[in-house]
Amino acid sequence: MSVNRKLFYDFIAQTSEQALGLEVDHASGIYIYDKDGKAYMDLNSGISVSSLGHSHPSIVEAVALQASKYMHTMVYGEHIQEPQTRYAELLFRFLDKRLNNIYFVNSGTEAVEGALKLARKYTGRYEIISAAGAYHGSTIAAEALRSDISFTKSFMPTVPGVRHIRFNNEEDLDKITEKTACVIMEPVQAEGGILIPAENYLQKVQEKCHQTGALFILDEIQTGFGRTGFFFAHQKYQVVPDVLLLAKAMGGGMPVGAFIAPRHMMSVLAKNPMLGHITTFGGHPVCIAGALAALRILAEDSVICHVSGKEALFKKLLQHPAIAEVRSSGLMMAVELRRHEWLTPVISRAFQEGIIVDYFLFDSKSFRIAPPLIISENEIAEACKRLLIIFDEICV
Repeated sequence: MSVNRKLFYDFIAQTSEQALGLEVDHASGIYIYDKDGKAYMDLNSGISVSSLGHSHPSIVEAVALQASKYMHTMVYGEHIQEPQTRYAELLFRFLDKRLNNIYFVNSGTEAVEGALKLARKYTGRYEIISAAGAYHGSTIAAEALRSDISFTKSFMPTVPGVRHIRFNNEEDLDKITEKTACVIMEPVQAEGGILIPAENYLQKVQEKCHQTGALFILDEIQTGFGRTGFFFAHQKYQVVPDVLLLAKAMGGGMPVGAFIAPRHMMSVLAKNPMLGHITTFGGHPVCIAGALAALRILAEDSVICHVSGKEALFKKLLQHPAIAEVRSSGLMMAVELRRHEWLTPVISRAFQEGIIVDYFLFDSKSFRIAPPLIISENEIAEACKRLLIIFDEICV
């Protein structure tokens, strides 16, 4: 065992009893390289974070340049910092004009927390509705949004006032009432195994929220920044949320998140009383510099335009008797196997063969494919070829 590996297992807190344990040396493009020089094709992107690949030179340059100018100077919202203002100016070119005020935070979970606080303060209401089978993060409030008690029972009581509706079930929309502060959901349920909204479902949720005065919050932490083939998934599914949540791919590999709302809504956090949400490192200038570089690449390049074609290629090539279904929205895909006992052996063998795919939290028969959006057609073909060989070996 290497010294570094021993230190990892001795001193770094673990989130499971079987960590993947890939000892990373460096990463570039769609590949991660271990200490022995072995290349791993990353079809996971750090759970949809590295959408432009690892160590994109423009992002690395922007981060280094900003770090040489200044890093942390003051808690968020007190100092005028050019990375933040330039980022907001560019981002709002790609959003509906109603979404015109951004609050930078550290992560997707904090974006969820901030949005829930905003909803309760703006509406003066208490009740929060989330969709069963959703995942919004791991802080206590985010845990409260989960419907699966197996994950939350050890942390009870969580934040009270949460009710659940079934995703894609229109009858459950009657649970949204004048008591509801907000409805929070993902436009595509990621951890349930890439569950796509039924036709007009999100529009009906939005309409019910508007009828009752509840805020419609869309969690685009996984779906944002081109992952579904559109800049944002709510544009693909033709709705406009009252509050939009972003993180993961936003930073180009740097830790950052945000919640976005109309200015008149967001203003309630600044008064009666002020400091409705505060964060020390949210909007860190080095992180936002990386995010701005990533946003400029998406704005100026044709990366997003090619997502649907790459999605189609994956689905064309992933044909095997072991596969029951491939569900997708752009380059977020779930490959469902016909037997659940094949899942762990397939994922483990793929890792041994230099392919990183991953589990879903709430789908025990499918594995996740969410590669960097820059993956080439040749790389897709190679990845699928290797996976089919693995199916031949294991799924018998």
